[in-house]
Amino acid sequence: MKRQELTFLIVGMILAAAAGGLIGDLVGSFLPDGAIKTLFKESVEIGLGRTADTKAVEPLSLNLYALTLVFGLTLRINFVSVLFVLLLFVYFRWWYL
Repeated sequence: MKRQELTFLIVGMILAAAAGGLIGDLVGSFLPDGAIKTLFKESVEIGLGRTADTKAVEPLSLNLYALTLVFGLTLRINFVSVLFVLLLFVYFRWWYL
């Protein structure tokens, strides 16, 4: 695999996941209550940080008196974002391999 193809795959995965999450939320907001709306709207948050009582993940912070470092990364995955990433893999395999 060439470096250019790997760059395309990584950038494409990020964009596909972001676009899928956005489209899933938009479509889910117009659907009536039920299983299909839950499929589109529900997401899983995976993150680096400490979890509070809420579902949100708070960033880790390290206070060194004169300097405060904050670490955090959260991935929000829903059905449509996974679907878009899988479609990207199918496209990549069809076009590049």
